[in-house]
Amino acid sequence: MPSPDFDRVVDRTGTASLKWGRYGPDVLPLWVADMDFEAPAPVIEAVQTLASHGVYGYAHMPDSLLEAITTHLAATYSWAVHPDWIVYTPGVVPALNVVCRAYAGLGEGVMTLIPAYPPFLEAPPNQERRLQTVSARLDETGRWRMPLEEMERVVDGSTRVLLLCHPQNPLGRAWERAELEIVVDFCRRHDLVLCSDEIHCDLLLDLVEHVPATLVAPDADAFTVTLMSPSKTFNVPGLNFAYAIIPDARLRQAFKQAARGLFSLPGCFSVVAAEACYRGGGPWLAALLEYLRGNRAVMEEWVAGLGSGITTTHVEATYLAWLDVRALGSEDPAAHCVAAGVGLSDGRAFGTPGFLRLNFGCPRSTLETALRRLDDALG
Repeated sequence: MPSPDFDRVVDRTGTASLKWGRYGPDVLPLWVADMDFEAPAPVIEAVQTLASHGVYGYAHMPDSLLEAITTHLAATYSWAVHPDWIVYTPGVVPALNVVCRAYAGLGEGVMTLIPAYPPFLEAPPNQERRLQTVSARLDETGRWRMPLEEMERVVDGSTRVLLLCHPQNPLGRAWERAELEIVVDFCRRHDLVLCSDEIHCDLLLDLVEHVPATLVAPDADAFTVTLMSPSKTFNVPGLNFAYAIIPDARLRQAFKQAARGLFSLPGCFSVVAAEACYRGGGPWLAALLEYLRGNRAVMEEWVAGLGSGITTTHVEATYLAWLDVRALGSEDPAAHCVAAGVGLSDGRAFGTPGFLRLNFGCPRSTLETALRRLDDALG
């Protein structure tokens, strides 16, 4: 099988692409978190085979897919997951909303860290739950940290859920075991359900270990819901396939009850694609990570050379950089960048004005062109 060519620019115009349709042809979109790379060849082959079959009926989670998922989790994280623990969801975003419905009552508290992937901030009020936020802390070494003292100040008697992003989007932090142990202990002491979104767990750019949050303490299974998907790892987000891993039967039943009537069956293409990702996507992923490391180096070197007070922190995981552009003094830095021909995500949507998120999951020529355009806007 030929090696993937991540340098090849794929024309996504005319494909109903959310990413490329937002701004038009004169703006390079480095905003929403999907990559501009073709999916792994085994995934394309699986989808094409089903397409040629010609019958696209209702699907379910077949035993072969469950086995592919559990084998992947055992081999990658030494996590022995029983197939019964796996609950299909059409995406992490609807699952976040169901978590709020399932484990917090009307008006009760759901805590999360900011900056946060916007649905973390939207899900609690969408479900008439009370959003409680705490701000990530930048330490003296330039790494973002969990603000544990602030978490203790904010938590109260009505807090029911902690939404954790692990690795963290948009900060690019791969939380370490010791940090997770403290978070798990916090949830245990305050009787909170820990919802750990681990959708970026396979996108580790540094030589670090991803430890599923539920594995850091023997009793964490009793109060942890883990959300996962092949979508970010293998660039198949448009196939709408994710899953919750819920070892505790009581929590699992509450999740299913809250989701009743809201989740459809999985799409037939998403089922075959997900299985192909886990069974045959490994070599593609290894090549992708090397390519993303190169893009990260280009991006971080560019920021260091700006000389305008704009900074970023080292991206340990994901393909997303978090830029501190407060030195610009602009009320709308995202619009400033669009005017220069580059679309970035506005930090206001993440709960943190004055920042921008940049997606470097694209061919290097696209990234370099975008950075040249940003030289005048941010330099």
